[in-house]
Amino acid sequence: MHVFTTYDGTELAHHLQGDGEPLVCLPGGAMRASRYLGDLGGLAAGRRLIRLDLRGTGDSAVPTDESTYRADHQVADVEALRLHLGLERMDLLGHSAAGSLAMMYAGAHPERVGRLVLVTPVPWAVGLDITAGQRLGAARLRAGREPYDTAIGAYGRILADTARDGDWDLTAPLFHGRWDGAARALHAAGAGERNAKASLAFAGEGAFDPPALRAALARFTGEVLVLAGELDGSPPPQVAAELARLFPAGVLDVQPGAAHFPWLDDAPRFAARVERFLATGT
Repeated sequence: MHVFTTYDGTELAHHLQGDGEPLVCLPGGAMRASRYLGDLGGLAAGRRLIRLDLRGTGDSAVPTDESTYRADHQVADVEALRLHLGLERMDLLGHSAAGSLAMMYAGAHPERVGRLVLVTPVPWAVGLDITAGQRLGAARLRAGREPYDTAIGAYGRILADTARDGDWDLTAPLFHGRWDGAARALHAAGAGERNAKASLAFAGEGAFDPPALRAALARFTGEVLVLAGELDGSPPPQVAAELARLFPAGVLDVQPGAAHFPWLDDAPRFAARVERFLATGT
């Protein structure tokens, strides 16, 4: 673990893994400790992964002003990390909710981003809506067997605002291509790795300015990979395709059989695809 001080005096931690060209990795959750990313399916074999613990998560300190959990304030934390690392430009990966943070950083500091990887990104920051029908449609791709039928029922109640206690836990299999031991372990660790207060604040009122960010990203000349899961509902592939089209050099890849954590569902395929993009831009 390594520690640096960001713009407001908060001490933030980052973790280094692997060898090769650096890749700064921002975790989702929203606001989950970065350890769940692991080595991103073996991507660390060819890249030096730099996993940032966002403020108030993992080994990073809780800020004095907790309003700074809002995503727009955390753009400055990513820039502070770049300066700490002494990188003129950096390749950047954002997973899930941190896809929005990564896009906001690219919009604010386009000259500091080499290649941008958005893994199953939640597109709050650019104002792309994911409808309840799209979410449930993705869930129903697994209908006809357990534990998916139970999960689909629970998800339907959540989306209809008629949720029962325990329904969110019942939906967990829908977020994974395979509901195996690795998926169960990642889900079980989630509650202890996520800062619930910070998660609520991350996308709070005023966090995003979609028209301004869309305009900035339309001028972003770096290559962008939007990697979606075939079975994911957040975002479903059709929304991921819309997102990729916002970038002049956006590329969409839909990983077969994958959901929200594609490096768990097919680690060799995920790592090879991301490494190819980082090496070639395609």
